[in-house]
Amino acid sequence: MELSFGTDNVMPKMKTKSSAKKRFRVRPGGTVKRGQAFKRHILTKKTTKTKRQLRGSTGVDATNMVSVRAMLPNA
Repeated sequence: MELSFGTDNVMPKMKTKSSAKKRFRVRPGGTVKRGQAFKRHILTKKTTKTKRQLRGSTGVDATNMVSVRAMLPNA
């Protein structure tokens, strides 16, 4: 007689990528927020205008949403 605990045909849970959960936040509307690139170092050769425009965060482009959704399955 076999004991069954109700997990016979259940697939394992999908895990969220640890790197993705540190880099992305899902907004209430379903869009994904990301940080801006090119503002961490080597700032001396960048103009003040460029550095000012790199402030804040921006959204993930639609062409990359499939990849981000795969990394954040529970979001």
